[in-house]
Amino acid sequence: MRTATQLESAPRVLSATTIIGDGVRNASGDHLGRIEELVVDVDNGRVAYAVLSFGGFLGLGDKLFAVPWAALRLATDEHRFVLDVDRSVLEKAPGFDKRNWPDMSDPLFHHAIQKHYGYPGAPRPAPRT
Repeated sequence: MRTATQLESAPRVLSATTIIGDGVRNASGDHLGRIEELVVDVDNGRVAYAVLSFGGFLGLGDKLFAVPWAALRLATDEHRFVLDVDRSVLEKAPGFDKRNWPDMSDPLFHHAIQKHYGYPGAPRPAPRT
């Protein structure tokens, strides 16, 4: 639990370039990867997903994973994010290749990702009209 002083010092707004490249760990301290991209729902102006690279060695063989933005918490004192899941959850997550991204606006994709990370009631990206 963060103290009131820590909450007051936490940034309320960050640029995408500040976030991209940040490391991600779980609550146990295991390194889970780093944030490669942010996916914005342009209809509501919010970040829908962080795209996390995981696996591989020295950037080779990394697999990408869309993680619900709501599943991440900023650890300001460490300048990285926390994804409170066991490493095995990420290993079993639906991933994709850097050259073959899924349609992240697809409601089926959204539902599968939200369910995998335990956020089944999270709002869906706004439908295109």
